Amino acid sequence: MNYFRQFITLLTLTLLINSCQQKGNSIVIEDDKDFNNIVANSVDRDLEDIKKDGVLRALVVYSSTSYFLYRGEAMGFEYELLKRLAAHLNLKLEIIISDNLDSEFEVLNRGDVDMIAHGMTITNQRKWEVDFTEYLYLTRQVLVQKNPDNYRDISWSSWQKELIHDAIELNNDTVSIRLNSAYYERLMSLSNEIGGNIIIDTLDSELSTGEIIDMVADGKIKYTIADENLAKINASYKPILNIDVPISLSQRIAWVTRKKSRNFRDVINKWIKAQRNTTDYRVIYNKYFKNKRSFQRRSKSEYYSLKNNQISRYDNLIKIHSKKIGWDWRLLASVIYQESKFDPDANSWVGAKGLMQIMPVTAKSLGIKNLSDPNESIRGGATYLNQIYDQFIEVSDSLNRIKLTMASYNCGLGHVKDAQLLAEKNGLDPNIWTANVEAMLLDLSLPKNYKQPFIKHGYVRGSEPVMYVDKIFERYEQYKTFIQLE
Repeated sequence: MNYFRQFITLLTLTLLINSCQQKGNSIVIEDDKDFNNIVANSVDRDLEDIKKDGVLRALVVYSSTSYFLYRGEAMGFEYELLKRLAAHLNLKLEIIISDNLDSEFEVLNRGDVDMIAHGMTITNQRKWEVDFTEYLYLTRQVLVQKNPDNYRDISWSSWQKELIHDAIELNNDTVSIRLNSAYYERLMSLSNEIGGNIIIDTLDSELSTGEIIDMVADGKIKYTIADENLAKINASYKPILNIDVPISLSQRIAWVTRKKSRNFRDVINKWIKAQRNTTDYRVIYNKYFKNKRSFQRRSKSEYYSLKNNQISRYDNLIKIHSKKIGWDWRLLASVIYQESKFDPDANSWVGAKGLMQIMPVTAKSLGIKNLSDPNESIRGGATYLNQIYDQFIEVSDSLNRIKLTMASYNCGLGHVKDAQLLAEKNGLDPNIWTANVEAMLLDLSLPKNYKQPFIKHGYVRGSEPVMYVDKIFERYEQYKTFIQLE
């Protein structure tokens, strides 16, 4: 370890002993930790390797602003930006949810992910192990405290006496935060600045900032620290909270990459600089950090994954009918979302109707009398999927069989059967979807292919069923992440 880092480690240890008493989880200062070795031993993986794999792997947090499920749709500030970044880089996006905020740098440096994509405060201490991208936005840290329970019924002066109005008043009081957070670093510095002793209660690293803010509102802890934009949006539906006391000056919030990923970081930096000046970027930011009405609506909804284990109001019906055909109900739910976004009155330009967008002729054969009736639509759609599934009895792998079934549900069984024939003609496997039958479906949009004598159903816009299957399975993976089987 070089002399500078030895000095910093000793200084941190001194501050810990002299300026802070611990309550809750114990703190271990690793004064022999060699940050040079951490960086040297990190995986040597840069933009060229990521491009070669074709996948952008991003570590995110499951929170009310970063990444969550609402009414069957994955949402979040980071999620929306990451989708745009992946498209810009022509990469498939793979989201990995962090299950331990304390180990994220380790996960990044050993190559399990390519970036940490949730808002982190840029600090010199963190730069020992990782590098930061261009900042996404500026904010400051504030104290989150609870107003008196009866604050509406007491005088203004009595109300104000119950609150802290200056950070210096935290001397000899307790603040609860995660250990490996910028809030911890700031409290350590603040304790030193005021020449006092702020007691730090360290919390579980799996807790998100939003969850910790809720703990203040519920009276489980007295104070915490949060970025002001997070504090404002979380406090918007909980007026019992007070977030008026600043703890820091403005700070830069960014994503994180490995030190060795210089080319990757350069590309991201150029992209972020360009994005920050766009209307789309401001709309996305405001959607998650300033739109209080939308946040309140999500927070109160039964179909908000941070609060409930539900996807839609039709979950019970989906579970009943998916069980009849032996499917994971979350997969059938993903099909329904793709078809109608859970709108029972949805109508397409070709005449398909209801939750599962069934054509009137097909509905008649399935005994459906009212396509707008959720139960009839889901029952009929599930039955129809099962009928198509039975047409691929030669496909032994269930996953490929399901993908072929879904493609047929979208564009018609005949077109998929044609694609299988074309696959066989071109030396591909007619029983494998990825890079085989899906490729031939795409090729059936070309005259040289759909005009061949053995092709019975002619032209098909193959990009539609291919995208259809991809989107359903992408959403299914999200549903499996957010929604647990009971």
